[in-house]
Amino acid sequence: MSEKKKVALLGSTGSIGTQALEVIRGHADRFEVEVLTAQNNVDLLVQQALEFKPNAVVIVNETHYPKVKEALDPHFIKVFAGENSLAQVVEMDSIDVVLTALVGYSGLLPTIKAIEAGKQIALANKETLVVAGELITKLAREKGVNIYPIDSEHSAIFQCLVGEFHNPIEKLILTASGGPFRGKDKQFLSTVTKEQALKHPNWDMGAKITIDSASMMNKGLEVIEAKWLFGVDPKQIEVVVHPQSIVHSLVQFEDGSIKAQLGLPDMRIPIQFALSYPDRFVSDFPRFDFMKYPSLGFEAPDGDTFRNLSLAFEALEKGGNAPCILNASNEVVVAAFLCGEVGFLEMSDIIGHTLQTVDFIAHPSLEDYVETDKKAREKTKELIKH
Repeated sequence: MSEKKKVALLGSTGSIGTQALEVIRGHADRFEVEVLTAQNNVDLLVQQALEFKPNAVVIVNETHYPKVKEALDPHFIKVFAGENSLAQVVEMDSIDVVLTALVGYSGLLPTIKAIEAGKQIALANKETLVVAGELITKLAREKGVNIYPIDSEHSAIFQCLVGEFHNPIEKLILTASGGPFRGKDKQFLSTVTKEQALKHPNWDMGAKITIDSASMMNKGLEVIEAKWLFGVDPKQIEVVVHPQSIVHSLVQFEDGSIKAQLGLPDMRIPIQFALSYPDRFVSDFPRFDFMKYPSLGFEAPDGDTFRNLSLAFEALEKGGNAPCILNASNEVVVAAFLCGEVGFLEMSDIIGHTLQTVDFIAHPSLEDYVETDKKAREKTKELIKH
């Protein structure tokens, strides 16, 4: 690579965003930060902007605009505010790749705008494909845009497929850690607190994805994402619980061969691969040692106790706007759980009920997705109040 790759980092102050900046910092000769964005974390955003000197920053919460503007104006860094600015900034001619590390549904419109502008996508926002996978993948094909996955599981599958793209996939096997409540029964789960749910055994992640991991919804969302990223049928996707989080996922081919990608649980590896592909850059990340993990375990997921995984498969099989309903309802119940408004097991009950009651649309447009998201959130909030 003769020229530096210019990166727009959406959600730079979150867990993925800060680790992406670590990768960029370690390869300052290869990457340049063109855009940084944040929702509320003004102090960290300003600190990042002063270090990486982007062309522009976006603070989505407009009330913080004056503070960010005052801090960055003397350094000739452009400052924008609001949701519209987030969707517009990705269209800048100078951007080579847009890394979307936004949480939840908020990533959908900026990702669409980036694809329409012909930008390559490094995707850490799985909800974009969950909500509107058919629309996003069709648009990416039309625009000749590649989507490089950052989720460790999807990055693993992508890495296993390099050199194999002409060979049909028989099965994708997504691994799941099982989260902090692996092996627990419904009686135990009925009383768990948010503090317990936020203690993931292997990964250091943001609050929303950590709760999703504890409830197995994260794996359900990843199943839906995998269907769109790799063009497989839902029946070709299997989930296996692997408590050590060393085997990140596997691909089975038509001859029965299985390829797996292994490594320590470190999100910087898939982030760096998404940004550097097709090359692998040197890193000083800790290395995996087989002697420290003399045995690796695998078991079937408990879809009865952890209903979210089953609900995700149901939504995927149904298709249309069902995954959009699932995602919107989940975002609302997770926020409610973190505020102590619903119990851990109630989350699945409410999501299941919302899936049954919000109008189904078999072939939704972007406007339908927006309306579905709104209605599913309203219905979920209604159910929480009762």
